[in-house]
Amino acid sequence: MSDTAADRTYQVVVNQEEQYSIWDADREPPEGWRAAGFTGDRRQCLAHITAVWTDLRPLSVRGGRPAAQSEAR
Repeated sequence: MSDTAADRTYQVVVNQEEQYSIWDADREPPEGWRAAGFTGDRRQCLAHITAVWTDLRPLSVRGGRPAAQSEAR
């Protein structure tokens, strides 16, 4: 079995600033990131991100606060 990017399953992940990325589906997201509830091949995940991440500015710049800062205050 080939281990190319096209053969892998990815998950969409999102951070506190509501910025999106992809991560191997069989791995836990890195610290500060959480699963966004979508998995697929690389192309599908990137297409999903394009559809849902319409405002590329970080949450803090859009006038919101990341969850960790909100909870700390």
